[in-house]
Amino acid sequence: MTTVRPAQKRLRTRARIAEHALDLFERQGFEATTITQIAAAAGVTEMTVFRHFSSKEQLLLDDPYDPVIAAAVGAQPLDWPPIARAIGGLRSAWEQLPEPEGETVRRRVRVVAEHDILRAAAWRTNATTERLISAQLIQDGAEPLRARVASGAILAALMAALYEWAGQQDRSLADAVMVALSTLEGSHG
Repeated sequence: MTTVRPAQKRLRTRARIAEHALDLFERQGFEATTITQIAAAAGVTEMTVFRHFSSKEQLLLDDPYDPVIAAAVGAQPLDWPPIARAIGGLRSAWEQLPEPEGETVRRRVRVVAEHDILRAAAWRTNATTERLISAQLIQDGAEPLRARVASGAILAALMAALYEWAGQQDRSLADAVMVALSTLEGSHG
């Protein structure tokens, strides 16, 4: 007999809720889909949905990469300008992250890209990443305005790359991100 650990059960339940929510969002639209419908499709209660996701938007906007990106920015040479450190840090972090498996991430980003309310929520979610990057740059001696501009610029480039990638089946996410960062650097690569 195999015993299921509570943490494993929690992860499976979370994944099931997210997958059913994504299916409903694609089929009937984000705004038209209710938490009640998501819970019913996933075979859980509405309370269970909210135990795993604080809002309907969080079903699509979960971002585990904030600390990785901030640490990678902090690892860049201190004598580089803030924008170069931010670009180098994001490039370094992205090279360490695997390409998303399957189509789930692309589907999630596509739903976000298609709804203005979700694009706005994505920017609110990115504010945490932006603050972490800015704080790291400021802690390392960058002038606060330059740090905030650098962190805002790389996040804008990252979001543009994500939205472009979501709409194209023939481009890797890594390629889209590298093109966005190269654009910020002023190169054509």
